[in-house]
Amino acid sequence: MNKLLRLALGLLAVLGLVAVSCGSDDATDVVEAADDAVADVADAVDEPAAAADADPVVGTIKFGAALSETGKYSVEGKDSRQGYDTWARWVNEEYGGIKLPDGRYEVEIVYYDDESDADTAANLVQKLIDEDDVSFMLGPYSSGLTTGASAISEAAGVIMVEGNGTSNAMFERGFENLFLVATIGSDYTKTGIETFAAQGANTAVIAYEDTSFPTAVANGAIEHLEAAGIEILAVETYPKDPTDLTPIISKFRELDPDIFIGGGHYIDAVLFLNASEDVGFEPDGMLITVGPSNPKLIDELGDSVNGVVGPTQWEATMAYEGEWLGSAEDFASRYESYWGEPPVYQSASAAASGLALQIAIEQAGTIETGAVRDTLRSLEVDTFYGPIGFDDRGVNTRKPMGTVQVQDGVINVVAPSAAAVADFVYPR
Repeated sequence: MNKLLRLALGLLAVLGLVAVSCGSDDATDVVEAADDAVADVADAVDEPAAAADADPVVGTIKFGAALSETGKYSVEGKDSRQGYDTWARWVNEEYGGIKLPDGRYEVEIVYYDDESDADTAANLVQKLIDEDDVSFMLGPYSSGLTTGASAISEAAGVIMVEGNGTSNAMFERGFENLFLVATIGSDYTKTGIETFAAQGANTAVIAYEDTSFPTAVANGAIEHLEAAGIEILAVETYPKDPTDLTPIISKFRELDPDIFIGGGHYIDAVLFLNASEDVGFEPDGMLITVGPSNPKLIDELGDSVNGVVGPTQWEATMAYEGEWLGSAEDFASRYESYWGEPPVYQSASAAASGLALQIAIEQAGTIETGAVRDTLRSLEVDTFYGPIGFDDRGVNTRKPMGTVQVQDGVINVVAPSAAAVADFVYPR
């Protein structure tokens, strides 16, 4: 018996003894009042139980993800996994499970380590679909890994929603089952370049890794520089998995550009900045695609990161919110309570991928692939991550890209103006 009901019955017994000592008329009134009180308590106790019984947890929806626990992308892989797990924990522990007509379903995510290798990632996606029988896929980190992994998912007719593989080329294949919640790679540098141009920058150099995502970023940067009237003095590429970028940076030092743009991943940012410090390369502005938005880069390199600019898909200070997971600040607080560190945008992108799938499943009222795919294609929602709405390619075209600058060890949003929390500093 519920504690509150037992307490009410005990109260009735005490009131009965009091009534006996009062006389018959008073006794009748007291007992009737006590009966009413017990009935009210019983109703209050039973109503939540009835509501819970009407909407029980009836099963599990299984999601799969190949993520880099080791290798080149292990930093971003950990951030992505913590993002996925933040979403899953919120769904299961606070939201009560994904809501379908027959009840609520818990989220289960099956992970494997892709070792930062594209072939391994593709093989693991096949394993997740064939052996683990997942209903939906969440993407790996990086365009290089997502390209092959999404091809396996597409061939199997399994939806993949992702936020950390943004190469334009992936969305030129006519896939039906691949969806990106993030801004496409070619627009990563757009607001940053426009901000440099507004500050008077006239010349630029570009270096990028000759792989899918950095190439998309660099091609976009060339277009945005030309549109802004900034002269491109040199463009250099380098092979996958570099260990030393000093020769390229030394060449750029001799050209003396106003701004440097580097396309790559976290490790590339470390190599760019270390080489610049070693050879004395000091342009007025530096824009690096991955790294400046991550506090780990500041911890690792200290003052050499000051003034460096980078694109960001999301920051906790942005004025985004929705009915799921609350605001950007709410998400950041929840994430930090789980993991003991603030989220980077890769974490938020991962969580938003799971959330978009959840919303589509609930709106479709089923986990049937065709219905969920159709719902994703027509989805228009506001979330903690920003607005989400997919075009015919499966790309979220509703969310603009942000730009951050490291200022005295603090990562501040400096563009676009509607999201800025600090003034842009130029020269650095």
